[in-house]
Amino acid sequence: MENKQRVALVTGGTGGIGSAICRDLAANGYQVIAGYYSGGSHEKAQKWQQAQAKAGLDMAIAYGNITDYESTKECIEGIQREFGSIDVLVNNAGITRDTTFKRMTPSQWIEVINTNLNSMFNVTRLVIDGMLEKGWGRVINISSINAEKGQFGQTNYSAAKAGIHGFTKALAQEVARKGITVNTISPGYIATSMIMDVPEPVRESIREGIPVGRFGEPEEVARIVNFLADENSGFITGSNISANGGQHMY
Repeated sequence: MENKQRVALVTGGTGGIGSAICRDLAANGYQVIAGYYSGGSHEKAQKWQQAQAKAGLDMAIAYGNITDYESTKECIEGIQREFGSIDVLVNNAGITRDTTFKRMTPSQWIEVINTNLNSMFNVTRLVIDGMLEKGWGRVINISSINAEKGQFGQTNYSAAKAGIHGFTKALAQEVARKGITVNTISPGYIATSMIMDVPEPVRESIREGIPVGRFGEPEEVARIVNFLADENSGFITGSNISANGGQHMY
């Protein structure tokens, strides 16, 4: 390993799982950049950054609309100017627009595909050249249990997240001899605000369907990211790690 701090970019870095990933990587010595869009809400991201600083974690933030290639390019080039090439990329950004297929609008389909899948091309395409030049890199893609088993009311989300698995396995083969690994993590139901805001009876019915009897913690996903990003995880590539409390096994 070079005597240089590794640079890690986490898309959707200011969200629930993204925040945990950023904190864990920062605590383990990475220079972390949290990517955000938030509909252009810079104030929200700045407050997030200040909160992390109060906790003793010095992290950068980077604005970009990752559904747009040119906006993404501007974001990545800004990061590279300030910190150099990106060593670890965590494709974590994602949204939901849930509804049954017969009610789904074209915009609900396109928004989810663009944010959850097309963004992965935009970001990874702009980062991979730096990894290839360096001969080292880690690409870690956050998918979902619902990519593996499907979910009622989520044809858009399940399709996009399932696409991540194909992306991972194909790219892993292309860059394997260049010192770059590409892997996927598929979390189940994690105790972020999105889950905790669900009405309690619905939330409890979900919890009852999880064999370990609880929701996952964002920090548990972050731990897997840190493991895959490690210098000593170079023999793991094209893989998927499910973290769902036993809710879906295959």
